[in-house]
Amino acid sequence: MARPALRRIQQRLAQLFASPFASKAERRHARVGPAHLWRMKREFQIDFLRRAGLAPSARLLDLGCGTLRGGLPLIAFLEPGHYTGVDVRAEVLVEARAELREAGLEHKAPELVHARDLGALTLAARFDVIWAFSVLIHLDDAVLEDALAFVARQLARGGAFYANVRTQGRDGPERWEEFPVVTRTLDFYRAAGARHALALEDLGALGTLGHASGDPAQDAQRMLRWRAADA
Repeated sequence: MARPALRRIQQRLAQLFASPFASKAERRHARVGPAHLWRMKREFQIDFLRRAGLAPSARLLDLGCGTLRGGLPLIAFLEPGHYTGVDVRAEVLVEARAELREAGLEHKAPELVHARDLGALTLAARFDVIWAFSVLIHLDDAVLEDALAFVARQLARGGAFYANVRTQGRDGPERWEEFPVVTRTLDFYRAAGARHALALEDLGALGTLGHASGDPAQDAQRMLRWRAADA
């Protein structure tokens, strides 16, 4: 069996058999990715955003916030009321609220929003930073278009939208849980953003930015940044 295929099977088995041997955190965050990597992925997200200039006073939208694997330290770092998380899965947001409560961070007053359709969602706030970690790789073309339109509506003037994407992968369709796993070119993302007046910059491979998963396919994903083209 080819190594990449074997690695995927091992990761899936780790998720399926995370309990009863794994910690509560591993079982919870297996809902959003490999259980054994949850801590590294949490630390990567806040480290990357702080190096990118995130300030406590910024308003941040976490698109696809999941179980707050990455969101919890962001909530702790930001001023009260400055974190908003959006996710498509109501049952995952139940875990997110439990994570928040167990961490004693409810006083930070984050807003967690269940949204099945980004095309129909408009929030009152505009955001300095919009963050989508391991999200765009699970959106088909139509949902990606809705997501970029949503970002364009919600991004504050001078703000930035960060997201990681796959630009290389297997031929043929892949899936994770109920979601597709998609591979697209940078030119595809550049053109998609331009349709919503968002200008793209490629910041490099995740592995060069501090993401150390041990999986070359993950570490080779690209981190992208979009800004309003007229900013």
